[in-house]
Amino acid sequence: MISENRNTILAIVLSLIVLLGWQYFIAGPKLERQQAELQAQQDAAATSQTVTDNPNAPQPSAAPGTDAAAPAPAAVGQTTFASREQALAASKRVTIDTPHLEGSVNLTGGRLDDLRLKEYHETVSKSSPTIVLFSPSGSPNPYYADYGWVADPGADVALPGPATEWTLEGEATLTPEAPLTLSWDNGAGLLFKRVYSVDENYMFTVEQSVENTTAEELTLYPYGLIARRNIPETNGIWILHEGLLGVFGDEGLQEVDYSDIEEEGTIQPPKVDQGWLGMTDKYWAATLIPFPGQEFQPGFSHSAQTGNFQADYLGSAVSVGAGSTGETSSYLFAGAKETRLLDAYEESLGIKRFELLIDWGWFYFLTKPMFFAIDWFFHLTGNFGVAILLVTVLVKLIFFPLANKSYVSMSKMKLVQPQMTEIREKYGDDKQKQQQALMELYKKEKINPLAGCLPIVVQIPVFFSLYKVLYVTIEMRHAPFFGWIQDLSAPDPTTLFNLFGLIPWDPPQMLMLGVWPLIMGITMFVQMKMNPAPPDPTQQMIFTWMPVIFTFMLASFPAGLVIYWAWNNTLSVTQQYIIMRRQGVKVELWDNLSGMFRRKKPAAGDKS
Repeated sequence: MISENRNTILAIVLSLIVLLGWQYFIAGPKLERQQAELQAQQDAAATSQTVTDNPNAPQPSAAPGTDAAAPAPAAVGQTTFASREQALAASKRVTIDTPHLEGSVNLTGGRLDDLRLKEYHETVSKSSPTIVLFSPSGSPNPYYADYGWVADPGADVALPGPATEWTLEGEATLTPEAPLTLSWDNGAGLLFKRVYSVDENYMFTVEQSVENTTAEELTLYPYGLIARRNIPETNGIWILHEGLLGVFGDEGLQEVDYSDIEEEGTIQPPKVDQGWLGMTDKYWAATLIPFPGQEFQPGFSHSAQTGNFQADYLGSAVSVGAGSTGETSSYLFAGAKETRLLDAYEESLGIKRFELLIDWGWFYFLTKPMFFAIDWFFHLTGNFGVAILLVTVLVKLIFFPLANKSYVSMSKMKLVQPQMTEIREKYGDDKQKQQQALMELYKKEKINPLAGCLPIVVQIPVFFSLYKVLYVTIEMRHAPFFGWIQDLSAPDPTTLFNLFGLIPWDPPQMLMLGVWPLIMGITMFVQMKMNPAPPDPTQQMIFTWMPVIFTFMLASFPAGLVIYWAWNNTLSVTQQYIIMRRQGVKVELWDNLSGMFRRKKPAAGDKS
């Protein structure tokens, strides 16, 4: 019984660590941070009257090749508009139209500052607005990509900046078939050109060139930057990184929270010739990707004056001789973080570890294979919920030998219960001899006293990996199951407390106890009752209330995860039932259930 108690306690502790940890570190902080960020954004919007670019951006050093921080455009005051639409209407623009993107390029500054994702909507309803990725300066939440050149300090060269009016050459719409060419003459012998091209998905190619018609050689440094003002609304939980990030050569992935860069002001990783950097939200991202093999200096920064967060890079010096042209090119990813698409870009364009734009987490070796398994079954069945059910069966089959051994050992433990009782009675309070005798019994009967915990221990990393897949992958976003479950990545929208919609009342979040959490709770309750009732009253109370507690806690988890747990419990009960019958062990389910409704007879001498 000692070992059985140990197994019970260990299983409960391991399960509660996952669920209580999630409640403490995720649910509460998430709500508090969202409220604080919303209030901060409202305060900033109320007090700010202008939007300016970073006026204190560092310039490259006098000697090309030494460390230099990436630049930002010179300070330019811009009126703040009441809406994004007003900000867009305030400047001349060139349309972007691709199968997945729509937006425009601003001819003032030549910025890519207007992008919407055609296939993704704010809610499950297809009639809801599409997702906004980029917005121009002057809008409530500016977010854009910009490119340009800087010269050595002291050099007297007129360069294009955020106020430059570029001239459109050729096509008036940027499409996968037609690139967009912009030009600007500085009036002093230099002709600058910027060419945007885009593929069928979310990858832009940006080509910059300088034609030097003067009699002197010129040295310039190309840069690219992604900037956004104010901290965007984030989920604020440890399971997911939202903020600045990049991969820099062999240094690997570097993640920087918005709060960290606010405190530090500037972070400058080492120069590299492979990698990328940018900003990521839960499902969307914008990243700068210098061509592999080109050395660049990456940097992250925040301006306390303007509230701008910035990811940028400064390329190596480009020497433009008299009468010649200097050129440089880079990629820009701006769109949805679709798993297979990012993998394809990594392979076809040679982008180092571009797959890490999705936060697969510490259990990468489990999480990504879990996604591919679910995705494969989805393409087979056409339903991610069904795919999760099939993956659960697959996981059960993979761990069947381990679970089978565990359940057999548990069954043997029940068969030797009379012998264990004799040992406890024989040795009384001598715990050492009692434990030695029990271990000899386990050895003789080939019983592993810890075997009962193995299914729980194995289930925890699988549970976490599935939770991660449901939470971070865009493929699961707004993925329907059947009936009322229209988004597997969101909690079950029904609740017992309004009779599942029959009563016209919206309960508070803590009372959102849907159908699937109830099904999960019932399956967990049945699984508990498959075993004999523990003799200890404390254990009986824990086993009785644990399914209820888990039901309420899991009610706020993604529906896909709750469906997985309910289905996994059902498979476990079936497997345990079959094994117990084969081992000749009585299944205690019906006795335990009926015992709940039988009044306990008072013991002799008990006057209560």
